[in-house]
Amino acid sequence: MMVNERFAKFFIGTFLEQQIESVEVKHQEFTYTDEMAGLAVFRLDFIATIKTESAEYKKILIEIQKAKNHIDLMRFHRYLGEQYKKEDNVNGEKMALPITTIYILGFKLPEIETACIKVARNYKDLVNKKITDKKSDFVEKLTHDAFIVQVDRITDRYQTSLDKLLSVFEQNNFVDENKIVKQFQHTADSDDLKLLTNILHESGIDPVERKQIEIEQEAWRTINAMFEENNKELLK
Repeated sequence: MMVNERFAKFFIGTFLEQQIESVEVKHQEFTYTDEMAGLAVFRLDFIATIKTESAEYKKILIEIQKAKNHIDLMRFHRYLGEQYKKEDNVNGEKMALPITTIYILGFKLPEIETACIKVARNYKDLVNKKITDKKSDFVEKLTHDAFIVQVDRITDRYQTSLDKLLSVFEQNNFVDENKIVKQFQHTADSDDLKLLTNILHESGIDPVERKQIEIEQEAWRTINAMFEENNKELLK
């Protein structure tokens, strides 16, 4: 979905609540194969350089995580650190861009019951004990806001633009036992939603893409079984 420029603008703009003038998306692939374990780990994250309606450039990191464990938290740390170290190229000029992260989680955070939160910063004047609305380019490039989506907490709410975007990822109304194809329960009442549902429909009926999804599902069943067995041994 993210390789479609129009959808990428819709996706990112919905979270930022801003009109996105331009977007350049780069996917970051990493594959590790352990022949002894018979396991291959594949990661796919996205980096988007965007220009907002106010002519501000930002770097958006989009990460997808299906399981919760210490190793993956450290991966987030390392990945974020690598992005802070990199120089960005905007119109032929090298610069450091402000970063915003979007984490899409396939597990629940027990302390947070809503499907989507924004972790936002503010500038607090500690001398005068008040929040200031002034911004600094230096501070903006050293700190960042974050959005966290819990896919398992998405409900059938369908009111705001964010509701409508999240509704596509709701984990209900599947029409096959492998949970690959689902019936969308709402009316796609915007061109962006129609585009998104069309992309997903084409993926769902394409035999090559279905096979890839089935392989990934089998890999995750193997991983979960391995972790479950390790946890049983640790409990003993």
